[in-house]
Amino acid sequence: MGNGAAHLLLLLVLCYGVTMAVGLYREEKEDWRGDRDETHIDREEEWLLLQDSKPVVKTDAGEMRVLRNYGGRIIDRPMHIGFITMEPRTLFVPQYIDSSLILFIRTGKIDDELLAELMLKYLPHYLSSVEIYKHFLSTLRGFITKLLKEIALGEAKVGLIYKDELAERRLKIGDIYRIPAGSAFYLMNAEEGQRLNIICSIDPSESLGLGFFQSFYIGGGTYPTSILAGFELETLSTAFNVTTDEVREIMTRQHEGPIVFIGDSRAPRPSLWTKFLQLKEQDRLQHLKRMVKFQQQPSQGEEQRTWSWRTLLISIFGQENKKKGEKSGKSPDSYNIYDRRPDFRNNYGWSIALDESDYQPLKYSGIGVYLVNLTAGSMLAPHVNPTATEYGIVLRGSGRIQIVFPNGTQAMDAIVKEGDVFWVPRYFPFCQIAARSGPFEFFGFTTSARENRPQFLVGANSILQTLRSPVLAAAFGVSEDRINRVIKAQREAVILPSASAAPPDEEEGAAKFERVQKVIKSFGNEVIMGFD
Repeated sequence: MGNGAAHLLLLLVLCYGVTMAVGLYREEKEDWRGDRDETHIDREEEWLLLQDSKPVVKTDAGEMRVLRNYGGRIIDRPMHIGFITMEPRTLFVPQYIDSSLILFIRTGKIDDELLAELMLKYLPHYLSSVEIYKHFLSTLRGFITKLLKEIALGEAKVGLIYKDELAERRLKIGDIYRIPAGSAFYLMNAEEGQRLNIICSIDPSESLGLGFFQSFYIGGGTYPTSILAGFELETLSTAFNVTTDEVREIMTRQHEGPIVFIGDSRAPRPSLWTKFLQLKEQDRLQHLKRMVKFQQQPSQGEEQRTWSWRTLLISIFGQENKKKGEKSGKSPDSYNIYDRRPDFRNNYGWSIALDESDYQPLKYSGIGVYLVNLTAGSMLAPHVNPTATEYGIVLRGSGRIQIVFPNGTQAMDAIVKEGDVFWVPRYFPFCQIAARSGPFEFFGFTTSARENRPQFLVGANSILQTLRSPVLAAAFGVSEDRINRVIKAQREAVILPSASAAPPDEEEGAAKFERVQKVIKSFGNEVIMGFD
């Protein structure tokens, strides 16, 4: 009987040990890859791609979608990536959120009618230039992006309450701008015929932990609901010094969503914002003077920020007639990444990295920004980022991302295209390779605002070239002559050519150019006929 009990006890101990071992293995594996949905468990090759974006805002006037990184043990600092799309003449209503944002104005997408007008006006200049081959054979979108930048389209207007003052900025394609957590702001696409696209990092380090982030809408009605609606009508009536009927009206009229049209005929009826804009300036000011200032006490720290309902409304309605490009307030300026000279450039591409020394607002978020452009078939050499996790968004073209685990096994080998988002954990070796079909451009964020010093594993400036030959020969188990021949064969640094990805031959290029000419001619004829 005693032996039976002992054997039973031993069996229970063994079962417990096996269960714990399996549990630890599963926990370690899940931590490597982060918390993923059940549908992604079998997609081992793509676990470093952020997929299945979730809509957090969607109206007829625009939308915001977010790709979430759930983190894990290997994530030094989680970050979400947001995509904001706004139709022409729209407003992302005043709000503040529990996460800091870094905005990047990607491009303004113009509608067919405006595109036809621009093509007729500006295309002859490009047709007479050798740049036509570059612009049209890479992609038509590349041409449009450059055109928009030259004629100052693709702009957004951002209003931010900074140190108790309104700060307004006009943001153009390539601009970087930071919105601190808890600071009231609005976004406006005031251009005609142009859809605005914004990419943003979402830093949840200060968030409440409620979903991707939590918005607190200042303006609103039935949808979205204003935070003011939580107070009793009598309280608001006393605070605003108006009747309860007036309070009830402004708190229930808006139902078009967080992104609304401002004077667009496609809206089913003029919204509260549009009606207010249509008032004479003096009438608007009279309404605003009756409002009582709601003020948030400044916090102690690097940024003391306060906002007021009255100040924010004035920012939208009282200063609409400001000259284009004019700015106001004490908020830091934006930084245009396309206006900066590349930190590195050779015949195979270029790269730019922004840190806190280039743009001081990055210091407060602890986030860096980068932009890389690779020519067809070229490679950003295998390297390691020892200071930060990287998040990348493909802006143009397609390519290949290879990432390696610390144990030398492959973490991911994936083909990515425009719009795809990938991330690379800190310390993980990786490289990016452009497809043969054209340039490969990607933009992204890093989880450190300090100067980034990537360590390249291959190339003329690699750590293998820096280490001594006897050490490497012993480590790889080969002779010094052999290791020297291998590591010194590549004379290029950082961005490398690819012998297996030669450019198209002349006949193929000529055929493409002829097809482009036919398309342009056909397009021009159709446009001209349409104007008759």
